[in-house]
Amino acid sequence: MLLYPSVDKLLDQIDSRYSLIMLAGKRAHELDAGAKPLLDSYKSRKSVGKAFEEIAAGVLKIDPNKQDFS
Repeated sequence: MLLYPSVDKLLDQIDSRYSLIMLAGKRAHELDAGAKPLLDSYKSRKSVGKAFEEIAAGVLKIDPNKQDFS
């Protein structure tokens, strides 16, 4: 269960649950592959939790000009 960050806070940053999940999933794969972290520290140990924290912090956003999550 996702306790931090809250889903409500995440949906303030990203306008749909589908987009939120797709963005977090893509970022989690990038983190697993060795991508540079965008935050100094994380509460979560798992890559999906880290992706959600980056979204909640406002450092990870969807580019409105590029909507293809691939």
